[in-house]
Amino acid sequence: MAKKKAAAKAPTKTELYANIAETTGLTKKDVGAVLDALNDELTKAVKEAGQFTLHGLLKVVVQQRPATKKRQVRNPATGEMVWAAPKPARKVVKVRPLKALKEMV
Repeated sequence: MAKKKAAAKAPTKTELYANIAETTGLTKKDVGAVLDALNDELTKAVKEAGQFTLHGLLKVVVQQRPATKKRQVRNPATGEMVWAAPKPARKVVKVRPLKALKEMV
């Protein structure tokens, strides 16, 4: 049997800061400040407008999901019909890749 290759890991926060600092010539502290400011702007925009776009990469959208009633569903393990609990209305955050990000992959 062939060995599987280890999946590439996402960079840690420290590695990300170091990579961006090296690419831009900024210090790691400055990179951290910029990313913290971006986080603050994203949070503010999502709370106020319900969406945030990082142009060329992604769009963050808040969607309202309606409440669901109590209903019968089939347990896939046993085939028995059981009652699913009702769920209240809720907000869900969706992140959608934009065209440029899709083309990178």
